[in-house]
Amino acid sequence: MRDSYVVYIAHWDHLGMDTRLMGDKIYNGAVDNATGVAALLEIARAYKQLGTPPRRSILFLAVTAEEQGLLGSQYYGEHPLYPLARTAVAINMDAMNVLGRTSDLVMIGKGSSTLDEMVEAIAREQGRTVKPDAEPEKGFFYRSDHFNFAKQGVPSFFPEPGIDFVGRPPNWGMDMRRRYTEEDYHKPSDQVRADWDLSGAVEDSQLFLLLGYRVANDPALPEWKPGTEFKAKREAMLRSGN
Repeated sequence: MRDSYVVYIAHWDHLGMDTRLMGDKIYNGAVDNATGVAALLEIARAYKQLGTPPRRSILFLAVTAEEQGLLGSQYYGEHPLYPLARTAVAINMDAMNVLGRTSDLVMIGKGSSTLDEMVEAIAREQGRTVKPDAEPEKGFFYRSDHFNFAKQGVPSFFPEPGIDFVGRPPNWGMDMRRRYTEEDYHKPSDQVRADWDLSGAVEDSQLFLLLGYRVANDPALPEWKPGTEFKAKREAMLRSGN
C-alpha cells in the first residue's frame, strides 16, 4: 500500500510584525502554531524510529498562509503531490496542549467519519475519553488546514486539547481556553512561557502517531459517514481514481 498516503499537517506561519503596535511588535505564534510544527517534527522522528514501518506512505506537510485564509493547504488540495483518491486521511495539528495532561481529547467534527472509532479506541488505551467540539458555534472545523482536504473529499482529523485537566478543578480547562483567546490568540503575547507543561502535548502526539500508523496499516480506507457533506465528493473521487 506504499502508493497510498497518510498526511500530517501543521501550519508554520503567523502574522509577522505590526509596527503600529506599542512594545512587542512580533507575532510569535508560539502556541498557534509553533507547537503544531514541533509535534509534526517529533512525530516524523518517531516514525523513522519504528521497528516496523507502516504499509502506507507518510507525508509530513508544513503549510504556510493559514492565517491569511488557509492558502497553503488550499494550494496543496488543488495541486496535490500525490492523488487525493490515494490519500487515506489528513491529520491536522493546530495549537497543542501546553497546560498539562487531560483525561479527554476534543475532536472537532466528531461524528462525521469512521475515524471516530479509531480515535476513541486509542484514547481508551490511554485511559482517556473523546469529546465533541466544546464550542461548535465558532465553526472550527471550517477554519483550519484540514478543511482543504475535507472539502476535496479526504477524511480528516482535527483534534483540539482536552478540557478536563488532571488535578485541576472542573471548569479550569475552559477558563484557560477563554483566557488564551482573550489575551494571547493572534497577539504578540502568544509566546513561549516558562510555566508550560508539555506532558499533555506528548500524550496527544502519541495518539496522533498511533492514529496515523493504524490507518497506514489498515487495508480499508476511512470513510465519511452517511449525511456528511463530503461523502459524495469522496465516493466520486474513489470511482474516478483522481
